[in-house]
Amino acid sequence: MTLSPLDDYPVHQIPDVMRHVATSDRNFYDRYYFNCHSCSDELMLIVGLGQYPNLGVTDAFALVRYGPLHRVVRASRELGDDRMDTTVGPLRVEVLKGLRRLRVTCEPNDHGLSFDLTWEGAIPAQLEPPHFIRAQERVVFDSRRLAQTGRWTGSITVDDTTLPVTPDRWWGSRDRSWGIRPVGEGEPPGIQAKNPASFYWLYAPMQFEDHAILCIVQEDARGRRILEEALRVWPDDREPEYLGRPDYRPAYAPGTRDVTEAVISFAPPGGKPFDVHVAPLLPVHLMVGSGYGLEPDWRHGMYQGPEPKVQGVTYDLRRVEDAARMWGMVDAVARFEYDGGVGHGLFEYWALGAHPAFPEDITES
Repeated sequence: MTLSPLDDYPVHQIPDVMRHVATSDRNFYDRYYFNCHSCSDELMLIVGLGQYPNLGVTDAFALVRYGPLHRVVRASRELGDDRMDTTVGPLRVEVLKGLRRLRVTCEPNDHGLSFDLTWEGAIPAQLEPPHFIRAQERVVFDSRRLAQTGRWTGSITVDDTTLPVTPDRWWGSRDRSWGIRPVGEGEPPGIQAKNPASFYWLYAPMQFEDHAILCIVQEDARGRRILEEALRVWPDDREPEYLGRPDYRPAYAPGTRDVTEAVISFAPPGGKPFDVHVAPLLPVHLMVGSGYGLEPDWRHGMYQGPEPKVQGVTYDLRRVEDAARMWGMVDAVARFEYDGGVGHGLFEYWALGAHPAFPEDITES
């Protein structure tokens, strides 16, 4: 058993050192997610960094969509003794002021993407509902997450182009999640092979000039709600407003599950119902190259060997073969409009497998 610097802080939750977690489940994870965009279709940057204490691994990625370019810088190393060390290759997350201000950097490297960005929360961080799924007796998801909208300051460099990032136009959202969900190398499925491959999901943190709306919808293959959230949040100490059960109505490109527009309806108890109209501006396929499970040799929590490893992945969406790789969860920059106001933010969606919204002959996208 080994101590770490975190043991000097009064934050223990179990009778063990801080580098060990309360469960022995291999799938325990603890990670950061950030996105940065210019409230337009110009560019979207997504950054993630995770620790997997029971796998002994930490890894990180940065994904940029810039014009036709889909580029990823990713890194992995052994976790070691110090969970306060959030540097993985050229990537690093620094907490400057908890729940308010963070710095996210990617040092210059051989893969054509670097940045130095400081995040400032625009609303108080919100704790989302627990995410719990049990399938065939096994707990598959048991996690918590905080969410926050905010603004960025700094710069992003792609190849020889450096973009200044100022908070007047560079917005975004972030989350911190921890708990149990599938990570690392694949396991023998056993009885889990009976589970339908189904994932129907909407996550939309919307940022307006003077408030934010946070919305989640997850349904199973029969259309039953697994998880939902609908809050209107202000930057001051006002109590967030519960907006009732969100109703999500996407429109899809013919023959696909690519969303072209959507309406999200809210009915706050005792308040006036309203519709938010969603227009995706720049789709980013989050799962391609970043470790979310598509590539068999690089997945979150996968052990890459005793030496730190850094890789770059670049696709040009003007190439037919590269465009054909774009599959899975979409993190799109989107415009959100309601009651005469316009906001921007993340429109994250995926419709995998069976769901009452789809006839059987629609192709997955």
